[in-house]
Amino acid sequence: MFRHILFACLIIVGASVQAGRAVAGPIETITVAGGCFWCVEADFEKVAGVTKAVSGYTGGSVRNPTYKQVSRGGTGHYEAVKIYFDSARVSRDKLYAMFFRSVDPTDAGGQFCDRGESYRTAIFVSDKAQKASAEAAKAEAQAALGKTVVTPVLSAGQFYEAEDYHQDYYKGVNLVLTRFGPIKQSNAYKKYRDACGRDQRVRQLWGGAAPFAGG
Repeated sequence: MFRHILFACLIIVGASVQAGRAVAGPIETITVAGGCFWCVEADFEKVAGVTKAVSGYTGGSVRNPTYKQVSRGGTGHYEAVKIYFDSARVSRDKLYAMFFRSVDPTDAGGQFCDRGESYRTAIFVSDKAQKASAEAAKAEAQAALGKTVVTPVLSAGQFYEAEDYHQDYYKGVNLVLTRFGPIKQSNAYKKYRDACGRDQRVRQLWGGAAPFAGG
């Protein structure tokens, strides 16, 4: 009798697991550049349906670039983030709209306190559907702001993952040496973000439509 009950329970559990799998959509990706990749990664990993965000470099001609090379300039690479998401839980269109509202897309020279080519904004697309979605989001953002949006929609090239110490920097526990002294990495990130004025500028531009300001 006990074995029959156990078997029935296993069937129910198995059916529940299968049902859970059935509602999950395919994992898709988008690649965006929004200034400091620590911040973009931190923002989008909070979004329901995003499974992970990976910091990296793309858009340039140098193979396997290092952070030092990219930040120095001359490689053509942007600091970028590849965002992985469950398409049954969040749409590409929504993510693009959130991206525009998380940056200053009117600034062609960098983002916030970070200046130079590697900190410019961009969306990198790999097919016609992504391009149409990104262009629509750009047009909508421009109409909402009433200002020219300079963020380009570019064809995707090779994406190079950044060094391990850049991944999930915003929640790191290691001690790092800063002008404030040695502090935990996550606290250093918060101080950097605040000092850079990212959230202040995004709130100024987007007001209540900014999804991450304060993050």
